Amino acid sequence: MNKIIESVPNFSEGRDLEKIEKIVDVFRAKENVKLLNYSNDRDHNRMVVTVIGEPNAVKNAIIEAIGVAVSIIDLTKHTGEHPRMGAVDVVPFIPIRNVSMEEAIEISKEVGITVAEKYSLPVYLYEKSASAPHRENLADVRKGEFEGLTDKMKSEEWKPDFGNDTPHPNAGAVAIGARIPLVAYNINLNTDKLEIAKAIAKKIRFSNGGLRYCKAMGVELKEQGIVQVSMNITDYTQTSIYRVFELVKIEAQRYGVTIAGSELIGLIPMDAVVDTASYYLGLENFTANRILEMNFME
Repeated sequence: MNKIIESVPNFSEGRDLEKIEKIVDVFRAKENVKLLNYSNDRDHNRMVVTVIGEPNAVKNAIIEAIGVAVSIIDLTKHTGEHPRMGAVDVVPFIPIRNVSMEEAIEISKEVGITVAEKYSLPVYLYEKSASAPHRENLADVRKGEFEGLTDKMKSEEWKPDFGNDTPHPNAGAVAIGARIPLVAYNINLNTDKLEIAKAIAKKIRFSNGGLRYCKAMGVELKEQGIVQVSMNITDYTQTSIYRVFELVKIEAQRYGVTIAGSELIGLIPMDAVVDTASYYLGLENFTANRILEMNFME
């Protein structure tokens, strides 16, 4: 494949394995589309899928997957720790090889127009595709979640970019856009006190004066009996993973809490791993070219 684009659609289903498989099956055995990863979480009640491939093939697979999700996910019966406004909550397109950001933006708009017409699903364009500055930030677009969509759409400021001015009855709305790669990174804490995770998230996220490219929220993991600081690092080249980890650890110390572990959702760019390894190991002039396997990749 000469041109490669990535998409990381988030679906509001992390518990029903039958529904999860129906959605993921769309991406299997598709010509010029490769399913790289998918992960679901019961507490978040959410699934994240990572696919790459030829732009038109990925676009068509995403449109098909959205149709499946709209037909089987009912947000009127959905509960979970992660904010959501749609059965398909967000669909980013990320240029990987020989694809410009402008091309990714165009693909996001084509998908938006198609799913609005085909599935009667309202669409908001976000990030690089946003039609106005106040729509760039996903958290702002999603504010009020599914339950608040009807009132939100009555405001001229929040009319969808494509589709009806009323939510889909069971699937809500979807945010679609183009962006650079981000790192979805969560840190688990050795406590069950949600207020501690929320306080730490407030300290580290940019909107409250924290790290510039960090979005964070506190989440309760009921099945594990602990809480989590759930984050998106929207530009890992400017806000490193190790910096996020160390700041969470420092803030947790004031509550006498330690880190239980951390997790990645989806995939991570190699440079982000190299940057963190360089910091913790004190490696000088370390790059991805020093990794053995990288020297055998085309």
